[in-house]
Amino acid sequence: MQNVFMWILFIFIIVQRIVELRIAKRNEQWMRARGGVELASEHYKWFIIVHSLFFISVLMEVIFRDYETYELNNYLFAFFLLTQLARVWCIQSLGRFWNTKIIVLPNVALVKRGPYKYIQHPNYVIVGIEFFIIPLLFGAYYTAVVFPIFHLMLMKVRIPAEENALKGSVKLNK
Repeated sequence: MQNVFMWILFIFIIVQRIVELRIAKRNEQWMRARGGVELASEHYKWFIIVHSLFFISVLMEVIFRDYETYELNNYLFAFFLLTQLARVWCIQSLGRFWNTKIIVLPNVALVKRGPYKYIQHPNYVIVGIEFFIIPLLFGAYYTAVVFPIFHLMLMKVRIPAEENALKGSVKLNK
């Protein structure tokens, strides 16, 4: 029964990400229809590569190890559920402005509600935590070490690019 739950959880996470990509695409279309412009797109392919490899890596570790005796850690699962609530909070707080790309919409103020009231990039913090917690839930220890490092490397490019884009958007509003 434990193995069935783990597979259901893995499939749930993948379906969740697919739904989020559809939301992002819908939001992208909405923003572009109102004059939104994508900026700093050069690194976006690396997001796709890293996030795809993340799930492949978790899956490969699970397949190539003996997980018949593996038991779900309830504390990690509770922490995972909290991160999912925080993830939804981020997406809801940004509403139609939430996206996986850097798209700025002229004449629109920056969102400063929800977690964005307290921290500039909460979604990136959550993803970093997920890159650690999700593999640990499945006993994929190598993935739990490697992918948070990849995430930090991506953030060294993404956050400055996003900050520059947002500064440019604020200048457009003045």
